[in-house]
Amino acid sequence: MNFRRQSREEVSVNLTPLIDIVFLLLIFFMVSTTFTKENHLNLSLPEATTENNEAVPNAIEITISEDAVYSINGTTLVKNELQSLIGALQEALGNEDSLPVVITADAKATHESVVKAMDAVGQLGLVNLSITTRKPAAAN
Repeated sequence: MNFRRQSREEVSVNLTPLIDIVFLLLIFFMVSTTFTKENHLNLSLPEATTENNEAVPNAIEITISEDAVYSINGTTLVKNELQSLIGALQEALGNEDSLPVVITADAKATHESVVKAMDAVGQLGLVNLSITTRKPAAAN
């Protein structure tokens, strides 16, 4: 008996479908991933040590109390809304259009109330804005 060997084909794995799936997964993960930049900063704000005691003539002074009560040049506002603050600023401006504005806020006043005052000043187009600070106590 003469057994004839059958010719065998070389066994190979077709990698094309595997590569297609890998690329599809890569594209899926790239598209569905959100890239957010998170900053976790420990801030140590500086104290104001300069001595600039010059009073600004004809400046509009916005005073913000601890409980977010606004007063403009000593006149307390009834409402603490942005529109009433803008109206009071317009009244204090009168015919002037470029008076300097000084914001004096209590240390325990909320950030929102200070930003609201700055927003009102910005909406009126005033660009000369200052924020008052106090000199730190001398370290003995």
